[in-house]
Amino acid sequence: MFGFIIRRTLLVIPTFLAIAFLTFVAIRLVPGDPIEVRTGERGISAARLAEFRHELGLDQPVWKQFLDYLWQIGHGDLGTSISTHAPVLQEFLTLFPATIELALCAMIFAVVLGIPAGVIAATRRGTFIDYSVMGVALTGFSMPIFWWGLLLILLFSVQLDLTPVSGRIDLLYYFDPVTGFMLIDSLLSGQDGAFLSALSHLILPTIVLGTIPLATIARMTRSTMLEVLGEDYVRTARAKGLSPFRVVGIHALRNALIPVVTVIGLQVGTLMAGAVLTEYIFSWPGIGTWLIESIQRRDYPVLQGGILLISGIVILINILVDVLYGVLNPRIRHGR
Repeated sequence: MFGFIIRRTLLVIPTFLAIAFLTFVAIRLVPGDPIEVRTGERGISAARLAEFRHELGLDQPVWKQFLDYLWQIGHGDLGTSISTHAPVLQEFLTLFPATIELALCAMIFAVVLGIPAGVIAATRRGTFIDYSVMGVALTGFSMPIFWWGLLLILLFSVQLDLTPVSGRIDLLYYFDPVTGFMLIDSLLSGQDGAFLSALSHLILPTIVLGTIPLATIARMTRSTMLEVLGEDYVRTARAKGLSPFRVVGIHALRNALIPVVTVIGLQVGTLMAGAVLTEYIFSWPGIGTWLIESIQRRDYPVLQGGILLISGIVILINILVDVLYGVLNPRIRHGR
C-alpha cells in the first residue's frame, strides 16, 4: 500500500505539468487582450499600453511566458490578479470555503438519497419501484445544470416564494467570517434567524449541483448490489435464516460499496465542474463565479492558478479514494 501511494504521488508531477500547459495554451486561444479589457474604453496611449504589457510579461514569446510561469509555480507563486492586484492564492483561499460548503452539501445530498435508492431498486428488481427509481435517476442524469437550476428558481423562488434566488445569506445579517463556512459562521454569530437564512440559500444550489452525482450513485449502487446479491455467501446467509436487513444491509451492502466509493470520489471532479455553472446561476460567491468573471476579464493569472489548484484537489481526493478502496477490501493489493 505504501509503494502504491508513493507511485501515485510521483505521477502527480507530470499530471500537473500537463494541466499547466493545457490551461496556459487554452486561455491564450480566447480572443481578447487582458490589457485592453482592463483599460476599457477610457483610451490609452500606445506607449502606456506597451508598458503595461511589459510589466505583465505579455510582450515576451509564448514559450518564455510558459517557462516563467513554471518557474513561479515551482517557487510557490501562482501570480497576481491583473484586475485586483491581489495574490491568486489569497483570493482562492478566501472564496474556496463557499465552494467547499456547497460541494459538501451536494455530495451529502447525493449519497444520502442515492445509496438507499440504489439498494431499494436492486432489492425490488423488475418491479414498478425499480423502474421508477431508475427512471428518475436517468432523468436527473440527463438534465443540464443551467436548465435545471432555472426551472427550480422559477418554481420555488418565483412562483412559490419558498427559497431565495441568490447569495449565501440575507443582507440584513452581517458578521465577520470565522471559518468561511456560512452555516457554521451563522451559528457562531448568535443572530436569530441567521442559520435558517444561510440554510435556505443552500437548498436550491445543493439540489442542482447534487442531482447528477445522485443519479450516478443510485445507478452504480443498484448495479453492484445486483451482482453481490447473486453471490454464494449471500445465498448462504439467507439459508441460515438471517433477517433481510442483516443480509442486505451488512453482508451485501458492504461489498457493494467498494465500487460505489470509487464513483463517489470521481464525482468530485463533476462537482467542481458543475459548481462553476451552479455558482454563476445562483450568484454564489465561490470559485466558480470567480473563474467565470476572470474569463470575462481575461485575467490570465487567476485562471491559470485557479484551475491548477482545483485540479490538485481533485487529484488528491482520487488518491485518497484509491487508498480507501484498499481499506474496504484488504484482498486488493495495490503494491503489485
